[in-house]
Amino acid sequence: MIEKIKYEVKDLVVLLRNIPSLAVTFFVLSVVCMNLLANKELFSTEYLALDCGFTLSWFSFLCMDMICKRFGPKAAMKVSMVALFINLVTCGLFALLSRTPGMWGEFYSYIDSNPDAASVANASLNATFGGSWYVVLGSALAMFTSSGVNSIVNYLIAKTTKTTGFKNFALRSYVSTAVAQFVDNFIFAMVVSHVFFGWTMTQVIVCSITGSIMELLCEIVISPIGYKMVCSWEKHDVGREYLNMKAGK
Repeated sequence: MIEKIKYEVKDLVVLLRNIPSLAVTFFVLSVVCMNLLANKELFSTEYLALDCGFTLSWFSFLCMDMICKRFGPKAAMKVSMVALFINLVTCGLFALLSRTPGMWGEFYSYIDSNPDAASVANASLNATFGGSWYVVLGSALAMFTSSGVNSIVNYLIAKTTKTTGFKNFALRSYVSTAVAQFVDNFIFAMVVSHVFFGWTMTQVIVCSITGSIMELLCEIVISPIGYKMVCSWEKHDVGREYLNMKAGK
């Protein structure tokens, strides 16, 4: 058991050393920022609810698809867990610092003209950055599950499809993203919106579907760039150390 843990730790260290740093950086940033931006509503009707986190959520799935194609599903899941861990640490830090006695900059914009508004602004920012435990829990559970679903579906399609080139990448990415985004939206809606905000099951299901469609459309637009990046990795043999280790060389 100890040897297995040591191997997995070594595997992760080598993996993070081999994946281009910008890819990991943007992946982690998209996860952290989309959870913060999820506090602001972007568009909402009875059966379509999008928060501002939607503008970045698709990006994390594209990163997973790129990593999965070059390094495999296990690698994509491991990087996802790293991003999730950093996000939880960031949320914890925000929650801790939001309880300090100092004031946000916005407080001083109102303090002279409207002290009550200044206090409300400060409390609101503390609540936004501090977050609610159930939102953090729902987000973490949703990402943990959906990242595994995305990587597994992506890998299975790669094993069964006969297409090559961009068609292969697109098929793997679009199907896995559509499925995983639905899972992500559904779990978050069930844990947070259904339990704490009184959403009906119809709203949970329909909003999960419509949200995943919107996120998929965003990925479709930008996926050619992701494919070209993966092709560049392959052309320049990026990650050879990790791939050799996986192959036992």
